[in-house]
Amino acid sequence: MTASILANGLLVLGITSVLWVWSVLRRDASVVDPWWSIFFLAISVRTAWGVPLEPPKLLLLGCVAVWSLRLWLHLLWRSRGHAEDPRYAAFRRRFGPERYWWISFFQVFLLQAALALFISLPLQLALRAPAPDPLSAFDVLGGILVLVGLFFEVVGDAQLQSFRGDPSRRGTVLDTGLWRYTRHPNYFGEAVLWLGFGAFALDAPGGAWGLAGPALMIFLLLRVSGVTMLDEHLTRTRPGYADYVRRTSAFFPRAPAPPSP
Repeated sequence: MTASILANGLLVLGITSVLWVWSVLRRDASVVDPWWSIFFLAISVRTAWGVPLEPPKLLLLGCVAVWSLRLWLHLLWRSRGHAEDPRYAAFRRRFGPERYWWISFFQVFLLQAALALFISLPLQLALRAPAPDPLSAFDVLGGILVLVGLFFEVVGDAQLQSFRGDPSRRGTVLDTGLWRYTRHPNYFGEAVLWLGFGAFALDAPGGAWGLAGPALMIFLLLRVSGVTMLDEHLTRTRPGYADYVRRTSAFFPRAPAPPSP
């Protein structure tokens, strides 16, 4: 297993290095963002290479492929024609463009490679489970959680895309559809999906350790690059968002609070 993890580390390092060179040529570190999900597909395919593909492994590979390719295409489409993401542009100004080209390799690309390798632990453990590997209740649970997570991600992203494309709603807050029940349905869906990936590993040797990957992903979604950061930004820049925060759940879907008297 250790050799497999090392090989996956080298694979992701190679992918991120190519993306880094591309970002230097384009002066745009955000080119890495759409490829985040592809790291996990690449790790999964390499891990499963040469392993007998019994039903649980085929189901898991299918789930990873659907999630990864859907998110990759969505982010590629959304980023077309846009300048560098403001987060990276701010770092470029802070460090200076004459230095940020190499700083970005460690701050953005190498960091994402390390995170992907760690977060993918349940995928690596499940796909290396020794034979025989019959379909278990954990595999069924994992498949159900992945479907639920994909529902929130796909529907939430579609509703957001439609909202952004409606000129009559410019400057307003999206509070319909799934966004009526949670301020971040796509982040909630991502968390549920990763819990599903974690469930696949639970009947593999050492599989409980794989839950550390989803735990880190959920922490990042809630406290680092997801809910907290986006809420702070939108509260400062979007009229009406503070009221939306007051009446709408940050993460877990629930009925909205009644309007203020």
